[in-house]
Amino acid sequence: MYLVHFFRPMGNKRKNKDFNPHNCPVIHFYNKVGGKWKTVILYGISRKVNRFSLLQKAIPMISKQMLVNQLRELEEDNILERIIYAEIPPRVEYKLTEYGESFMPVIMTIQDWGLKDMELKN
Repeated sequence: MYLVHFFRPMGNKRKNKDFNPHNCPVIHFYNKVGGKWKTVILYGISRKVNRFSLLQKAIPMISKQMLVNQLRELEEDNILERIIYAEIPPRVEYKLTEYGESFMPVIMTIQDWGLKDMELKN
């Protein structure tokens, strides 16, 4: 078994990808992984939920098209790597790049905060 890396042209460009008129580091962060789904997707992939169908099951509220778009944007920003295994049928997996791994301490801090806050609410 060997890995085949598949690169495809990215069609639609995001409107606000590089919008940061005051060079704010927080806006820079949100331009990379902001929004409703990207941090959840990164968290899932870091926990070995690394195939499209597994992500769909783990995040049932996300539409198929939105998941496709978010994965493509994360791949375009070099946060995820898309790996196609040369098998029949082909198997596609996602993994965090080294750059993508650099987001995980922030996401784990968000998780810790969420756990503490949920405990306070109960």
